[in-house]
Amino acid sequence: MARPRLEEVFGAELPPVFGLGDGNLANYLWDGSRVRLVDFEYSGRGDLAYELAEAVEHVSAWVGDAVDATALLSYFELTAAESARLVECRRLLALFWFQRLLAEDPARPHTLVRQAGRLLALLGG
Repeated sequence: MARPRLEEVFGAELPPVFGLGDGNLANYLWDGSRVRLVDFEYSGRGDLAYELAEAVEHVSAWVGDAVDATALLSYFELTAAESARLVECRRLLALFWFQRLLAEDPARPHTLVRQAGRLLALLGG
């Protein structure tokens, strides 16, 4: 399978968004009708594809099946460039979480094994 070159995916000019930069579910407060964002430590200029990837691949979003990634992503209409970037950002963030869990969380091997499965699925393997 041919892979996109990094400069094509990560160098694409996409419309900027204000990004939280941290997909931890604890940073999103739902009151039943609105979502409010808190903890702007990593916030700044971003793009929609990266922010969505951050939200669905953060370990807090999938431990305990807290977020249905497919359902959440279906609410957004992405351009072809954003869709390509979303796939690559999800892979990158899944790899990040795998490495972080490998280094920091050996006491919970089931979490690491589950993340390895997520990463392999995103890589198409």
